[in-house]
Amino acid sequence: MRTLDRKVLRDLRRLWAQALAIALVVAGGAATIVLSVGSMRSLDETRTAYYERYRFADVFVSVRHAPKTLIAEIAKIPGVAAVDARIAKLALLDIPEMREPATGQFVSLPDDGEPALNLLYLRSGRTPEPGSASEVVIYEGFAKAHAFVPGSRFSAILNGRKRELVVVGIGLSPEFVYAIGPGDRMPDDRTFGVIWMSERALASAYGLEGAFSSVNLKLLRGASEREVIVRLDALLDPYGGQAAYGRKEQLSDGFLEHGLDMLRSTGQTIPPIFFLVAAFLVNLTLGRLVELEREQIGLFKALGYRDQTIAAHYLKFITSIVALGVVIGSIVGMLLGAYITRLYGQYYRFPFLVFVQSSDIYAAAAALSLGAAILGANRSIRDVVRLAPAVAMLPPAPPRFRHVLDPKFAIDRLVSQPTLMMLRNLSRRPLRAIFTTLGMTLATAILIMSLYAGDSMEQVIDVTYFMTDRQDAAVRLVDRRPESVVAAMGRIPGVVAVEPYREVPVRIRYGTAERRTIISGRPPNPDLNRIVDAALRSVVLPETGLALSAALARILGVGIGDFVEIDLLEGQRRSVSLPVTGLVEDYFGLRAMMDGQALSRLMREALTVTSVNLSLDESQLDDFLAAVKRLPTVAGMALHSMSLARFRESLALYVNTIATVYTGLAIIIAFGVVYNSARTSLSERARELASLRVLGFTPGEVFRILVLELAILTLLAQPPAWVIGYGFAWLVSKQLAGELMRAPLLLENFTYVLASAIVIVAATLSALVIRRRVNRLDLVAVLKTRE
Repeated sequence: MRTLDRKVLRDLRRLWAQALAIALVVAGGAATIVLSVGSMRSLDETRTAYYERYRFADVFVSVRHAPKTLIAEIAKIPGVAAVDARIAKLALLDIPEMREPATGQFVSLPDDGEPALNLLYLRSGRTPEPGSASEVVIYEGFAKAHAFVPGSRFSAILNGRKRELVVVGIGLSPEFVYAIGPGDRMPDDRTFGVIWMSERALASAYGLEGAFSSVNLKLLRGASEREVIVRLDALLDPYGGQAAYGRKEQLSDGFLEHGLDMLRSTGQTIPPIFFLVAAFLVNLTLGRLVELEREQIGLFKALGYRDQTIAAHYLKFITSIVALGVVIGSIVGMLLGAYITRLYGQYYRFPFLVFVQSSDIYAAAAALSLGAAILGANRSIRDVVRLAPAVAMLPPAPPRFRHVLDPKFAIDRLVSQPTLMMLRNLSRRPLRAIFTTLGMTLATAILIMSLYAGDSMEQVIDVTYFMTDRQDAAVRLVDRRPESVVAAMGRIPGVVAVEPYREVPVRIRYGTAERRTIISGRPPNPDLNRIVDAALRSVVLPETGLALSAALARILGVGIGDFVEIDLLEGQRRSVSLPVTGLVEDYFGLRAMMDGQALSRLMREALTVTSVNLSLDESQLDDFLAAVKRLPTVAGMALHSMSLARFRESLALYVNTIATVYTGLAIIIAFGVVYNSARTSLSERARELASLRVLGFTPGEVFRILVLELAILTLLAQPPAWVIGYGFAWLVSKQLAGELMRAPLLLENFTYVLASAIVIVAATLSALVIRRRVNRLDLVAVLKTRE
């Protein structure tokens, strides 16, 4: 082993604590890459494998009543590879020992084989016997929520008639990876399930013999999805087709893609911030190491070592630390990535999970870690190369002391001598103090960024469930009904108030931007489901025009006063131009709304209703639920209290887990920054502190000089950290915002206090470690002169 290589090992042993602090910061950056990219790839590979093996469709459309003779014509559309026509209907379920009704999405299974698309994965049991009117396969999540096994029984209201059903199988489908019921914002396996039934039996129940109500298509590679959809809509329009859509607008795949986007955005946003801190730490530590080893560097040069050799020596020192950090980060990231993948598996129902361990992920983490370290070491390496041997071997010039303030202020009369020494040290080395403060600032800012999600989600809950959605129950009807249904709903026991809604599927367009969404026709000033703007002020719908959610307006690039093109996808298919007369705030999906009377005029029909929101008398809730179970016109119902509880439960598991992972990594970084700064400061000032001991200062007084400097810099770092942390949180929130769900950027004061408290605790722990070193200073060894 060469001399300089042995010196690297000695330096690593001597500076092991500082090296470990840097390695842990590097590990934090490497771990974020491995866990975010690794889990994202694992889920993406799982999705790809699942979709391919079980033939997930590319195009979807619902229709009122279309004859099976149309299937051959659909198959002739250019670009279509396979067609799967079936029956799909929503129905109320009556589950034993469950007082509220559940909702079932019934899907037919062919009696003469398996479906052409969206194959059923059987976890247990079998498929129904051909033509069986009672046997069903149920969705796995629904089965687990109710402890159903093959042989279990429950009832359903199919087309107004109650039928007893028996479970013969439990399965999954690529079409329902994320199964969410009508009126819900999060999956609730207790109140919503998918049920597969014999096609012959389901057709008989709904009078659809020789017909279908849903069709899915698989496209040939390279086929134009848009052209296929245009031709498909033209074929199904006479039969009540509701406008076809592709995978991007399919609800289950859309939510899955949103989850993958969150992981993708996290991997692009957070690691660079971690590596920025790592670069700073390397710069701080190596710069001070080079300063302390000036004499050795000069001696090496005098003995004939080339500049490149000495520079390579310090690069080896840093590379060794980075290598340790990459190894630790890769292991931690791999474990956390597998954990996050399993966590996502609780939300997205897959029959299997594919864990991807690609070498390029670890190579990228190592390359970025090394790049950050080299960036941080660049200035110090440049100083090594420029240092002349004769200059390096001389003792450093003594610092120049001068009064910062005019002597008449007599600051020494206001503070103690140790405090004055600390202030003088800061004033004579302002650049070092600034860099140390910057490191602590970044550490606090990273913590704020990691903790902000909880505040934002509480704001989402407060606005969504308490400010806007104030109904006790949301009821979805089987089909649109005349306005008289409002009075009928009002007569149900326990109902206090009723608000009707009419929903129409549309395609909204402005320039080249286009989205498929729903126009909701509402009362002009709803009370149970209020409408608010970005400032959370109540909005009254105008008598004309269209109100858009702010997110949809941004996507389309429109503002108040602009006209948008609307393709009506129900009733009399036509296109109209409407002005945007209002912008509203909504954190879920992309919505459009207008006055209910205006929507009826637009649809050229009498007032009709597709869903109602209800205010209930809590004392009569059991009577209300029992009555709803008997209503043949109800397709599904969501209780506000249950929806809120499920949202909190699901969100708490996800947000708390993700936030805990990144907060833990941020705490490691915070401790690494603070400890490294304190330890390097001790190394630089060991001679001064030992001199004070010889002059009669006690260990406690010497420690106070050092810890006061650390305390001042830590406190000075907090105000700018709050500003930078807000900026980091804003960047992450923008990256994570999607079309299906968004969260406002909100940071409570407690979050700032908690982040600062963590850094202050890290500083305190570092100070306790430093105190032990101060107490153990070898006065004779430290006070030996370099000459």
